[in-house]
Amino acid sequence: MMQDTTVYNETIKDVLSSINKVMIGKEDAARLSLVALLAQGHVLLEDVPGVGKTMLVRTLAKSLDCDFRRIQFTPDLLPSDVTGISIYNPKELEFEFRGGPILGNIVLADEINRTSPKTQSALLEGMEEKSVTVDGTTISLKQPFFVMATQNPIEYEGTYPLPEAQLDRFLIKLKMGYPSYDNELEMLERTSLQHPIETIKAVMDRQELVEIQEAVKNVYIDKNVQRYIINLVTATRNNSSIYLGVSPRGSIALMRAAKALAYVYGRDYVLPDDVKYLAPFVLTHRVILTSEAKYEGMTSENVIASVIQNTYIPIRKELS
Repeated sequence: MMQDTTVYNETIKDVLSSINKVMIGKEDAARLSLVALLAQGHVLLEDVPGVGKTMLVRTLAKSLDCDFRRIQFTPDLLPSDVTGISIYNPKELEFEFRGGPILGNIVLADEINRTSPKTQSALLEGMEEKSVTVDGTTISLKQPFFVMATQNPIEYEGTYPLPEAQLDRFLIKLKMGYPSYDNELEMLERTSLQHPIETIKAVMDRQELVEIQEAVKNVYIDKNVQRYIINLVTATRNNSSIYLGVSPRGSIALMRAAKALAYVYGRDYVLPDDVKYLAPFVLTHRVILTSEAKYEGMTSENVIASVIQNTYIPIRKELS
């Protein structure tokens, strides 16, 4: 369990309160999404249809006064439908660039695993480099830039796994899950007359968000906490059940996420508990199990849980 909400950074507390007005009982998903945004990463939401994945993204964008764009991924979607295209203007006798939805601040990539890897890869440059290349011209994306992609479980008809290179670009992967009985009952009551998202107002502007993203970089992380991150990552590379362990990008991602979580809780330093809490969400989608492990019914989730359980956690007195 994480700390009580009373210890949130005050600005962040307002943002989470705004999201929680719409996303009932999804505090963890809201917190983790905000952590990824503050760490300048991206989120992959995997779950069955209808549990609120799209609504979470819309609420986040509205709470932060950000330009929201939506890409509905389908089998016939082209890369240019994502990045934009140059169209000839006969009046001006020249080509004009018309930007695609990736030029928004918060981009919802809906059902990303229903389209071809070629189109999925159109997001890669933007997610990693914060720019896109169209007709040989590199175009910088607006800041902040945040992609939240949704996907249905791969066993659903008409879907297939994302390439490993694409998965590795997501800072965090999480699942929404069905609401509890009481939460779903409250959801019915709140939406009976008007959907709560219609009442949401921005509690932070884009410039303030960019400033917070910069502040997150300055959160202190002790050398022993860094070693804890490396020990976790190294354990995935030496685990007999894992064919491909976490890359150095994964260790950097875990550090960035831990800094953002510390900031969310009003601290200017990272605790080992921050790393331990985030590790399943940051590392699980970055490993590939061996065929034997899959045959034995093991999952990436329980293998990473075992790695976390068996990795020594530095205690407070060891931290400088």
